[in-house]
Amino acid sequence: MKNLTLSAEEDLIEKARSIARSQRRTLNAAFREWLLQFTAGEGDVQAFDAAMRNLRHVDAGRIFTRDELNER
Repeated sequence: MKNLTLSAEEDLIEKARSIARSQRRTLNAAFREWLLQFTAGEGDVQAFDAAMRNLRHVDAGRIFTRDELNER
């Protein structure tokens, strides 16, 4: 494992430590989890782009209005 030094406002660090403590883990563990999610996001973008390329042929048949797109 490699060490990394970060800088942040003291109150922000204390708040993060408090949240990590309430989740019964260390700030280091929380940061490692965040780092995994952050780097995994790149794969998600690539997977999304690949899916969009595969669905290029799909056509809804018309252009929807703004109201139709926002309808729930």
